[in-house]
Amino acid sequence: CSIIHSTKASCALWAIDLFEPAPHMRAMFAKLKEMFAASEDAAPVTEAFAKASAAASLFCEAAASDGTVGEEELARIETLLHKRFGLEAADLKLVLDKALKRQANSIEISAFTREAKTQFSPEERIDLMEMLWEVAYADGVLDDFEANLMRRLGGLLYVEDRDSGAARKRALATLGLTQA
Repeated sequence: CSIIHSTKASCALWAIDLFEPAPHMRAMFAKLKEMFAASEDAAPVTEAFAKASAAASLFCEAAASDGTVGEEELARIETLLHKRFGLEAADLKLVLDKALKRQANSIEISAFTREAKTQFSPEERIDLMEMLWEVAYADGVLDDFEANLMRRLGGLLYVEDRDSGAARKRALATLGLTQA
C-alpha cells in the first residue's frame, strides 16, 4: 500500500477499486466472453472445415458481385461445399450462413483472399478459381462486375492468367455452358 493509504481499511478499499471493474466494463467483459466462448452448435475446426470456410467467403463475394445473390448461385455454392469439401447439411448451413454474414459486413476482399492464401496451396488455389468461376457463371451470365472481381481474385490469390483462363473453361464445361 502507498503512504497515502496507510490504514488497513483504506488499503482494502483501494485494492477493491483496483480489481473490481466498473459497471460499464463488466458489460464489455461479458460481451467479450460471450464472443470468445465456443458455441454448442459450432463445428470442430479441421483443416477441411477451415478451407471450406475460406472458400465460402469468396464464393459469397463472387455471388454478390453482380448486386444480387440468386438462387442459382446459392445452389452452386451449396453443391461446391458439399462435393468439393465434403460438408454435410448442418456444417454446410453453418459455413454458408457465416460466409454470407461476413460478406454482407465486409467492405473489402483482401481479408478473404489472405485467408484463402494461407489455407490453400498454389495448386489448390487454381481449383478454387475454377469453383469461383462456377459461382460467377451459376446464373448463366457473367456480369461485368463479376468479370472484374474474377480478374482481381486471380491476382490476389496469385493465380496466373493462363491458369485462371483454363479454370474458367473447365467451369463452363462443368456447367454445360458454351464459351461466353
